[in-house]
Amino acid sequence: MPTLRTYTYIYMMRISFIVFFLLLVSTDIHAQNNAIAAGEKLTYAASYNMSGVLTDIAQITMEATEVKTSKATLLRLKCTAATYSKWDNFFKIRDLYESYVNPTNMTPYLYNRDVNEGSYFKNEKYTFNPKTNTVKSVQKKKNNNVEEKNLTINSGTKDIVSTIYYMRTLDYKNMSVGTRKTFVILFDREEIKGLITYLGKETLTTAIGKKECYKLAVGSSDTKALQGTNSNFIWLTADENKVLVYGKFKIPVGNGEIKIKSASGLKN
Repeated sequence: MPTLRTYTYIYMMRISFIVFFLLLVSTDIHAQNNAIAAGEKLTYAASYNMSGVLTDIAQITMEATEVKTSKATLLRLKCTAATYSKWDNFFKIRDLYESYVNPTNMTPYLYNRDVNEGSYFKNEKYTFNPKTNTVKSVQKKKNNNVEEKNLTINSGTKDIVSTIYYMRTLDYKNMSVGTRKTFVILFDREEIKGLITYLGKETLTTAIGKKECYKLAVGSSDTKALQGTNSNFIWLTADENKVLVYGKFKIPVGNGEIKIKSASGLKN
C-alpha cells in the first residue's frame, strides 16, 4: 500500500504545475493589460491535506520586472516554488518558471522551466513565434542530454506563466454568472485544454485585507492534474489588479490550497 511519503512525493512532483494550473484562463486575444506592471511581487503559501490537516509545505513567489532588448521592451514574469526548510530533508523543491512577454497583451516570446524536485531534474525552454504559431523546444535532463523539437500550436496558445498573468487582463466585471471560457496551454510539449466558469462574487478575509473577489471554477482535460467538476476554484480581487488571493484544488492523491501572504508593487 502506498505510504504517506509516496503520496507526498507524487504531490510535490506536481505541486508547481497544480498551483499554476489553477490560474489558467481563456485565450481571448482582444484582452489588454491594465492590471500588471513591472515591480509587482506576490507571495503565496501552498498547503496540502495531510491526515486531515492542511499543512503549509511550500512558498510560491511571482515577480514582474522590465527587460529591454534591442528590439522591444518586455515583461519578465518569474514564478518560483520552494519547500519550507523544515520539509527540505523530506522532499526538497526548488522550481523556476519564467516567461518573457509583450507587456500589452501577454503574448509570450520565451519561456524557461527549471525543475529541481528531489531526484527529479528538468530544464525546458520554448521560443515562440506568434506569426507562424510555432515553438522551438529545447529540453535538457539530468544526464545533460539535449533534445530539440519544433512544435506547431494553435493561435493563442500560451505557456503556463504567461497564462497565469494573462487571466488578470480579462473583463470579469461585465461577465455574466455562468459564463464559460476555454483555454489551451503548452505544457510538457503538449497542448492541454481547460475550462473556467465564472460563478460571481464573494468577499474573503485575506492576509492583504478583506477583499471582494471574482470566483472561478476551473476544470481540465488532464485528469492527472485536476479532478472533480466542483473541486477546483480560485478567487481574484474584484478590482483593477485582479490578484489571485485564494485557490483550492483536488488532485489524484489528495487536495490542497494556496493563500496569498503578501503583495507589493501593484499597478492600481
